[in-house]
Amino acid sequence: MQKELAKQYDPKNVEDRIYQYWLDGKYFHAKCDPDKKPYTIVIPPPNITGQLHMGHALDNTLQDILIRWRRMQGYDALWLPGTDHASIATEAKIVEAMKKEGVTKDDIGRDGFLERAWAWKKQYGGRIVEQLKKMGSSCDWDRERFTMDEGCNKAVREVFVNLYNKGLIYRGERIINWCPHCLTSISDAEVEYEERDGHFWHIRYPLSDGSGYVELATTRPETMLGDTGVAVHPDDERYKDIVGKTVILPIVGREIPIVADSYVEMDFGTGVVKMTPAHDPNDFEVGLRHNLEVINVMTDDAHMNENAGKYAGMTALECRKAVVEELEKQGFLIKVEPLHHNVGVCYRCHSTVEPRISKQWFVKMAPLAKPAIDIVRDGTVKFVPERFDKTYYHWMENIKDWCISRQLWWGHRIPAYYCDDCGELVVSKETPDCCPKCGGKLRQDPDTLDTWFSSALWPFSTLGWPEQTPELAHYYPTNTLVTGYDIIFFWVARMIFSACEHTGKEPFQTVLIHGLVRDEQGRKMSKSLGNGVDPLEVIDKYGADALRFTLATGNSPGNDMRYSEKKVEASRNFANKLWNAARFILMNLGEDEPAAHLPAEPALEDKWIISRLNTLVGEVTDNLEKFELGIAIQKLYDFIWDIFCDWYIELAKIRLQKGGEEGKTARAVLVYVMTDILKLLHPFMPFITEEIWQAIPHDGDAIMVSPWPEYDEALNFAAEEAEFERIMAVVRAVRNRRAEMNVPPSKRAKLYVATTFTDTFAGAATIFQKLAGASEVEVGAAFSLDNAVSIVTHDAKVYIPMGDLVDFEAERARLQKELAKAQDDLAFVGKKLNNPSFVEKAPAPVVQAQRDTAAKLRDKIAMLEESIAKLG
Repeated sequence: MQKELAKQYDPKNVEDRIYQYWLDGKYFHAKCDPDKKPYTIVIPPPNITGQLHMGHALDNTLQDILIRWRRMQGYDALWLPGTDHASIATEAKIVEAMKKEGVTKDDIGRDGFLERAWAWKKQYGGRIVEQLKKMGSSCDWDRERFTMDEGCNKAVREVFVNLYNKGLIYRGERIINWCPHCLTSISDAEVEYEERDGHFWHIRYPLSDGSGYVELATTRPETMLGDTGVAVHPDDERYKDIVGKTVILPIVGREIPIVADSYVEMDFGTGVVKMTPAHDPNDFEVGLRHNLEVINVMTDDAHMNENAGKYAGMTALECRKAVVEELEKQGFLIKVEPLHHNVGVCYRCHSTVEPRISKQWFVKMAPLAKPAIDIVRDGTVKFVPERFDKTYYHWMENIKDWCISRQLWWGHRIPAYYCDDCGELVVSKETPDCCPKCGGKLRQDPDTLDTWFSSALWPFSTLGWPEQTPELAHYYPTNTLVTGYDIIFFWVARMIFSACEHTGKEPFQTVLIHGLVRDEQGRKMSKSLGNGVDPLEVIDKYGADALRFTLATGNSPGNDMRYSEKKVEASRNFANKLWNAARFILMNLGEDEPAAHLPAEPALEDKWIISRLNTLVGEVTDNLEKFELGIAIQKLYDFIWDIFCDWYIELAKIRLQKGGEEGKTARAVLVYVMTDILKLLHPFMPFITEEIWQAIPHDGDAIMVSPWPEYDEALNFAAEEAEFERIMAVVRAVRNRRAEMNVPPSKRAKLYVATTFTDTFAGAATIFQKLAGASEVEVGAAFSLDNAVSIVTHDAKVYIPMGDLVDFEAERARLQKELAKAQDDLAFVGKKLNNPSFVEKAPAPVVQAQRDTAAKLRDKIAMLEESIAKLG
């Protein structure tokens, strides 16, 4: 007895139950089977602070499509899930919660803070995981990882120590990007740029010998309090005589040198640049070359410090205003120009980033970048689409040393220890008991590592590295990384160079890049615009399958897509179409209907659908191999809606009504085609396909572990396909002509089919009767009929007696009524045009419009009279 399907598909009654069925069956779990070829995807770990958004929904839908497809192909498919500790975002959340309690980090200390952080992670860190499950994500949850779990921590310490011992990690004073809100350094990749309105302040710096002054311009007058030099280009003839002299720093009164450096652009502005080595990365480099003093004038939270003199305690903006007023008062301000320019902001909180001198830990990037560039250039790692390798090369070829230390407590603490007694620095994988040099007490570096430091190790640390585990040997290198183009340099590049350095292999073979999900108007979804869409609300209303189908449809690698609720509604309608087709099949099956098989003697229309299905199997598989997921799902949609539902099911009804062997054959083909349709569609719409699969006759357990269909040359019935499409062309043509003539479906008409393919069309008589409104069908080489509608296709000429289509008396009455109205209308317009007063006084366009109307009415009357004459 087959399982019954509800009259209507309700995702709420299906999805959670089906997902639990998969979990109970351990169908997501990869068994590390050495006899199977592995296929591995590691999930881009969402932040534990994260809530599911459309970007996650798209990213995970694409990954799930790929992993489900490969699993069905027989691969040992592992989709390894996990979450990221997200240092800055998580610490900010906890600090915010503490603020409401009136508690600060300093009040509870590091250990107390970390206790709260782990408790927060336990309470909220799993939210995003549960939300991913609602999407149908078939991750191996038994292998779920966290970037700060014991294994990842061991890998991080191993990497840090190894790089330090090779001289690739060092500690030094450099200009870094400082976020005054998050109170930590951030890397170049974490700085975003926003266009803002500002000013260029032109300032006069007097020469200390009284012989004149130099003019220069700045966008940040408050930093001049830390100026320790002025630079010009060595080839600039205008300033050759003053190189080596000094100027007096306005307001401050400090004497500072004029240096010559090729960094200065002669043709930009006046060709003179103020040097603030503590607050600008380029000035810092110039300062190193010319031994300029480094004076930091700002605090961690962007207030002026004691080096700013009377401006100490002011915010940077308050100080800017005060300094400009003082410059103007003392006569040093020459002019102010408006400026529209890019300003660096923190990618997390969007506060203005302050370049500042700071002692931090860095990774020396040049030696690591080269092999990572080579591995993409030689094709070992491929970007899809290929154009994104240019983004990668640009970043890697211009990469600066990576600042990896963060002034945060939540994260991987740097495994470096200082001895205050003898000054020894110890970097160790294990925590040392005492100083190896003097036996003194050691103090661990208070900083933590950049979150991306641990994320960079994700493809191999999650498989057990640095231990040589069976999982690492079997699943690594992984196969596909699916990610957005916005984190190519944040994450993708760092994984590639880390894998090359620490495993000697690529981390993955293909990087599938997707775009952003934008709103209906093409705008980026954001809180400020209020145009974000909650995927969980969409799932609640339409089901996960409808959302997944929408995100996959029209998706092409690397390109943004537009989301609209109408698209989700269309996807829901498609699910209903499939559901109704399955219900129809089930209603026509016997109690002991066998699972999918090909009948011994399929009819012509059976061979047509089997051949079309076989072609679909080959094309969809090929599209998935090429990561053309949007093309694959469109082909599935067209086949299921048009070919299977609108054509084959209607054709099958003829034989199902006859019963007997013909009905049995039709049932077998319906089950056969539906079985493969469900398999092909399953990676895209897993829930509804599993529910229908469990209802129809099938072999095995879950559809998600059933074998993927394969193209079979023996099922390529090209001749029969072409033969049946001759019949379909006639059906379409007759339907279209009947629609043009407004012939009701209930009115039957005899078809005369003139063709050289007499056997083909003679055998299709019942099809024409069922689908083309034929009362009877006569087939021959040629016909000569009077008063008949003729319809021409490529392979036939079809005649339909006019009398069969039209009730002559009723049609004559209708035409005469229409003729009388047209004649009345013409008479009315004619009166106007025969009135000299109207023709002479009315505006020319109005008169011409009446003449045009009269001409059209005369044409219409002629046509109606001709039609009445033809009726006899």
